[in-house]
Amino acid sequence: MGLLGGGKGGCFVGGVRSLIRRKQVDSAHSNPSSSAATSHHQLAKALTVPHLIAIGVGSTIGAGVYILVGTVAREHSGPSLTFSFLIAGIAAALSAFCYAELASRCPSAGSAYHYSYICVGEGVAWLIGWALILEYTIGGSAVARGISPNLATLFGGPNSLPAFLARHTIPGLDVVVDPCAAILVFVVTGLLCVGIKESTMVQGFVTTANVCAMIFIIVAGGYLGFKTGWPGYELPVGYFPYGVDGMLAGASTVFFAFIGFDSVASTAEEVKNPQHDLPMGIGFALSICCSLYMLVSAVIVGLVPYYAMDPDTPISSAFASHGIKWAAYIITVGACTALCSTLMGSLLPQPRILMAMARDGLLPSFFSDVNKHTQVPVKSTVTTGLLAGTLAFFMDVEQLSGMVSVGTLLAFTMVAISVLILRYVPPDEVPLPSSFQVAIDSVSQRLSESSSSTDINVENTEVPVVSFDDATPLLDGVPVTHPHVEKAAVRFSFFIDQRRKVAGWTIMFTCIGVFMLTSAASILSLPGPIRFTLCGIGGLFLLSGLIVLTCIDQDDARHKFGHAGGFTCPFVPLLPIACILINSYLLINIGGATWMRVSVWLALGVCVYAFYGRTHSSLQNAVYVPATHVDEIYQSSASLAY
Repeated sequence: MGLLGGGKGGCFVGGVRSLIRRKQVDSAHSNPSSSAATSHHQLAKALTVPHLIAIGVGSTIGAGVYILVGTVAREHSGPSLTFSFLIAGIAAALSAFCYAELASRCPSAGSAYHYSYICVGEGVAWLIGWALILEYTIGGSAVARGISPNLATLFGGPNSLPAFLARHTIPGLDVVVDPCAAILVFVVTGLLCVGIKESTMVQGFVTTANVCAMIFIIVAGGYLGFKTGWPGYELPVGYFPYGVDGMLAGASTVFFAFIGFDSVASTAEEVKNPQHDLPMGIGFALSICCSLYMLVSAVIVGLVPYYAMDPDTPISSAFASHGIKWAAYIITVGACTALCSTLMGSLLPQPRILMAMARDGLLPSFFSDVNKHTQVPVKSTVTTGLLAGTLAFFMDVEQLSGMVSVGTLLAFTMVAISVLILRYVPPDEVPLPSSFQVAIDSVSQRLSESSSSTDINVENTEVPVVSFDDATPLLDGVPVTHPHVEKAAVRFSFFIDQRRKVAGWTIMFTCIGVFMLTSAASILSLPGPIRFTLCGIGGLFLLSGLIVLTCIDQDDARHKFGHAGGFTCPFVPLLPIACILINSYLLINIGGATWMRVSVWLALGVCVYAFYGRTHSSLQNAVYVPATHVDEIYQSSASLAY
C-alpha cells in the first residue's frame, strides 16, 4: 500500500495527508525513464532570453502607468514619485529572486502552482492554481475592456469607433457589451494557438512600439523640462509634500505595476536553456520596467506641479500644457500597444497552469492535451480565450480587477515560502507510481543484503527522513530499523532529524508572526492594547525565526534538488522573509469586498478539489521512497523491463 490514503487513520487522515502530499520535480536527471511516456505532453523548446524579455516587459508595462503617474503623485508621493517606483521595484525584485531560483530548478509549466506542489503540498498548490486561474481570466478581460476607449480616442472621440466595434447597451438589462474587447481576445487566442515562438515574436513587436512611446515621453519631456526649468520640482513644499509615509504609500500603490513578470516563469518548460535563460529573462524584464517607470515619472512630475496633474490623462495633459497637443496621439498609441501586450501576457500563462493541473490529475485530462503540430495546449488555450472573451463582451469587470492582485500576491508569498522550504527542509522523499513496486522491492532486498555483509561509510550515507510519521516505511517491505539506518542514526540521525524539525517549525512560526504583525498593523479599528500586543508577539516570532534560520545550517540536500547549475537566491533567509512580509502586508490591505469575492471563488475551488481533484490526483496511489534511492529504483525498473 502507498503511504498516502487508506489505512488505520480512516478517511479523515487520508484526506489530511492528501493535502500535504508533494510531487517530484519534473527532471530528466531524477526521472530519466519518464520522458518517453510523457512525450505527447511536451511543449516546444523554442524560447530564449529575448523572447522572455518580450513576455516579461509586455506583461508588466500596461496602460496603468499612463494613469498611475497622475493619481499617485496627486494623492501620495508628489515629486518623490520616482522614489516610490524605485522602492516598489526593489520589493518586486525580492519576489523575482525567489522566482528565478525556483524556475531554474523546477523548469516546468505551472509557475507558482508547480513550485507549491513540490515544496508545500497538494492542498496549497491547488488553491494557488485556482487563484491564478481567476487572476488571469479577470485580468485578461479587464485589459480587453480598456482597449476600445483608447482606440476610440485615435479615431477622434469616445463614440468614433465603427458600429460593429463600439460599445452598446442592451435595452432593459443595463448591460454594456463590448464587441471590440471580445474580438481582440479571440484574435490573441488564435495567435497563441499558432505557436509559442510566433506569438512571442508578435508580442515583441507590440512591446517594442510601447517602449518606443515611453522613450518618446522621456526624451521629449526631458527636453521640455530643461527648456522650462522643471517647474514641477521648484515647489516650496520640497520633494516630499506628504512626507516619507506618503512616498511609501505611493510605493505600495505602484507595486501592482510590477506584477506581470511572473508570466515569464509560466513558460519555463518552453525555454531552451532554463537554468541560464529564465533568471536572465526575469531580471532583465524587471530592470527594464523599473527603469522606464522611474524615468517617465521623473519627467512628468517635473513638467507639471503634482497638485495640477490631470488624474485621468496626466501625461497627455502635461505635454498639452506646454503646447504639444499632438503628443497625445503618440501616448494613446503607446497605451493601446501596452494594453495589447498585457492582454497577451494575461492569456499566455493560464492554459499552461490548466495543463499542469490536468497533468497532475487535479483537472480533467482534456486540459493537458498538447497539439502535436504547434506544440501548444490548444484545448486549454481555446477554453481560456472563450471564457475571457465572454466576460470581456458582457461584463464590466472593473469592480473585479482587485481580485487580480490577490492571486498574484498569494503566488508571490507562496514562492518565497517555497524557497525557505527548499533551503532548510527540502523534500527527502520522492513519489513513484505503484507500477514501480517490483523495482522498489528489488532495491529494498538489495539494500538489506548489502547492509548485512558490508560496513556502510557513515560519512557518505544520506539518512532518510520520513515526511509523515515515524511509523511509515521508507520502502514498502523495508522497515526503518535497517542495520545501516541504525548505524547511521547512532552518530548523525538525532542531529539531522532535530535540525530539520527545528527549521520546519521555525518557518511555520515565522509565517504566523508575519500574519500577526501585518494584521495588527493594518487593522486600525483594533483597540490599542490588543493591537500593540499582537504587533509585539508577531514581531517577536518574526525576529526569532530570522535569527534561528540564520544560525542553523541549510540542508545539504538542497544542492541535489531539481536541476543544478541555475540561479541561487541570495541573502536567504532574510530576502524570502522580507518578501513574505511585504506581500502579506499588501494582501491584508486589500479591501474587504475584494476578499469576499475571492473567498467565494476559493470556496468553489475547495469543493472542486474535494469531489474531483483529491480522488483523481496522480499521487493518489503513489509510493514514497527516499530521494537518495530513486535513481537506483529507476535503473532497477529499466533492467527489469528487459
